[in-house]
Amino acid sequence: MWKGRDVINILDFSRNDLEVLFEKADYMRKNQYRLKNELSDIIIGLAFFEPSTRTRMSFETAAKRLGAETVGFVSEEATSIAKGESFSDTIRMLDSYVDLIVVRHKYEGAALLASNIAEKPIINAGDGKSHHPTQAMLDLYTTKTLFNTIDGLTFAFIGDLKYSRTVSSLIFGLTAFNPKEIILISPSSLRLREEIRLVAEERGLRLREEENIEAISDADVIYVTRIQKERFPDLQEYERVRGSYRINKELLDKYAKDDAKVLHALPRIDELSRDIDDTKFQAYFTQARLGIPIRMALLSLVLKGE
Repeated sequence: MWKGRDVINILDFSRNDLEVLFEKADYMRKNQYRLKNELSDIIIGLAFFEPSTRTRMSFETAAKRLGAETVGFVSEEATSIAKGESFSDTIRMLDSYVDLIVVRHKYEGAALLASNIAEKPIINAGDGKSHHPTQAMLDLYTTKTLFNTIDGLTFAFIGDLKYSRTVSSLIFGLTAFNPKEIILISPSSLRLREEIRLVAEERGLRLREEENIEAISDADVIYVTRIQKERFPDLQEYERVRGSYRINKELLDKYAKDDAKVLHALPRIDELSRDIDDTKFQAYFTQARLGIPIRMALLSLVLKGE
């Protein structure tokens, strides 16, 4: 089911696949300091053509918790691409050195291209503006851990729904489950792209668009996103929408359900106030911590199987 699979798009994984992953992540969470021999014969390539902190470090930490070695780079400037080498040749080179390659890239389709080139498994650590499957797996696992279910919950996504690949991937991931409703809160210029909406609705999700932040009152999971300056083709457009929503304790106390939880893939700028950090609503630090066991589980399943 899992062994040897590429992880490119979360739509490739069934509910059963994801539940196997979550069960494995529970095991990893309980035993992560006692698994040094799990992947002791493995070398993992970290091919990060685009900057990353949490995703890269959580993959590296997950690998080392399992006893694997890692090699790789954190920017194109650190590779022979800076000398003119093609992306394809870089992947071929890595494929000959390692047992699995984790790829992050600014261009959509890079991970899929890598999977067509490499003989070893490829894991997409985020490419373009649509796919970040391991973040979606983490977000689903965090939700399951917090609520003991994903079915029947209402999710509110706030901010940059147009360019955010974490939003697109999580919405895709939710199509494997039965959430009650997806509330999309954004400026009109940052609404969810039509191609994402069509897939979600064809797969049975109920979507509702809002611009008023008061709509969080219906949500169990409040998923806040950063307005991503680096993904805007027009900086004037970015300046028009930056700071559109600022989620703070006062707003949550006024509108949010008592047991609602706030998620954010991080990093944050000014869209998520630090006065939430010590409140009952905060779950984004839990989300970050769970990045280690979910990626430990993913590496173990892809490399060793169930």
